[in-house]
Amino acid sequence: MPTTAPSLLRAESRTVRVLGWAGPLLAAVVGTWLRLVRLGQPNAFVFDETYYAKDGLSLLRFGSEQQTVDDANERILATAPSVGEADVFLDSPAYVVHPPLGKWLIGVGELPLGVTPEGWRVAAVAASVLGILLLGRVVLRLTRNALLATIAAGLLALDGLHLVLGRTAILDGFLALLVLAAFAALLIDRDHTRARYLLHGVPLGWRWWRGWRVAAGVLLGLACGVKWSALWYVAAFGALTLAWEISNRRAAGAPHPWRGSLQRDALPAFVSIVVVAGLAYLLTWTGWLLTDSGWDRQWDEGGWWLVPQPLQALAHYHQSMYSFHVGLESEHPYESSAWGWLLQLRPTSFFYESTGTGCGASTCSTAVTSVGNPLIWWPAAAALVYQTYRAVFVRDWRSTAAVVGVAAGWVPWLFYPERTTFTFYSVVFLPFLVIALTLSLGQLLGRSGARGRPWRIGLVGGYLLAVVVAAWWFYPVWTAMEIPYEHWRWRMWLPSWI
Repeated sequence: MPTTAPSLLRAESRTVRVLGWAGPLLAAVVGTWLRLVRLGQPNAFVFDETYYAKDGLSLLRFGSEQQTVDDANERILATAPSVGEADVFLDSPAYVVHPPLGKWLIGVGELPLGVTPEGWRVAAVAASVLGILLLGRVVLRLTRNALLATIAAGLLALDGLHLVLGRTAILDGFLALLVLAAFAALLIDRDHTRARYLLHGVPLGWRWWRGWRVAAGVLLGLACGVKWSALWYVAAFGALTLAWEISNRRAAGAPHPWRGSLQRDALPAFVSIVVVAGLAYLLTWTGWLLTDSGWDRQWDEGGWWLVPQPLQALAHYHQSMYSFHVGLESEHPYESSAWGWLLQLRPTSFFYESTGTGCGASTCSTAVTSVGNPLIWWPAAAALVYQTYRAVFVRDWRSTAAVVGVAAGWVPWLFYPERTTFTFYSVVFLPFLVIALTLSLGQLLGRSGARGRPWRIGLVGGYLLAVVVAAWWFYPVWTAMEIPYEHWRWRMWLPSWI
């Protein structure tokens, strides 16, 4: 057994370590500016903000979601009240179909800034910016390349879908951050475990406590506390961490790595990922459990031996929520089949208003359209195909991780063609799509950084410049800037975007 091993816990050099922070931080600063400018516009409830902004306020006030008066939106927009002043609730619970954590986060933003557009959107900004920085750090750990880390963070900062979700008070941006954070925790666990095995050998017994893997379980449970679609990542990441365990054992020269992993690590992995996630998810319902005003909170038919009444009521409520989700088939003008998400064929119009002549034209448009930057999404779709090839035939573990991250957030929706779905759901797997694209760009440059092949540097540099130009071009329809109607039409590249 060797006494030394290549370090998997630090970057290759001090320069890489410094640039590995500096580049993603710079991208995060740019992303912050892009998301904060005009955050209060439009001065309206955008898309599902009409539910979540008030639900967040209700959770702060009552611990559960309550029904509101019919003119609640008008009252809030007219008075911009503080959290304590907003008198818009009825004395009856509201039936909601998503867990509460994302709405709690939205409500926290309303505490310092009031029940205003800035107040209910600022938490989304924070989640989006943290996602930019975190993605850069994830790519640094995957590639040990500060340039690629900066590219990945920059691409995410300049993507329209991520930007719109990062300045709109709906749930999917929080889901994307928590899923990426769980992946980052598992990635650190992989590296720490690999280094330990190489240095000290593979332990013979079961190792129950692996802190970063437990952290991943907590983060996945919190993600489920935002939207149930995170359950697919619980399964996918559980399989991924087990596959990494097999690889680590094989690298350390352990006999029978498959058998050893299944016998010694499968159960601890299940507890760390699934059981811990379940407990963390339950904690997100604390407000509902500790108060008596939530929907279905008083349900009690008995017969559940040793199960406390609050948990019985919560289980019954979940049955109702599940029935709602599987039966959701109501038509919506911007619903989109998952088959078109990778190419952004039918983005969601969050807001559109035809205005007067304030833009200098006879007709003006103000829009918030959650279309991804096409110069990111379209090449990334091709990159995903290439990384799938590398995952299958080259057995590149980085490619496999990117493909699993995309597949867990996309493929399950393909099996629900009748359900009402929207393209913005794809923001949860966008970071992994950017990883696939960044890996492909890195492979194009080559290990030497394309020295001796300047055309590769020119190609990648030209592509990144085009991404910046595209972001500038689409920024008005991402952020509700008033522009001439004709200019709005110029930005609707596909008929299906209208």
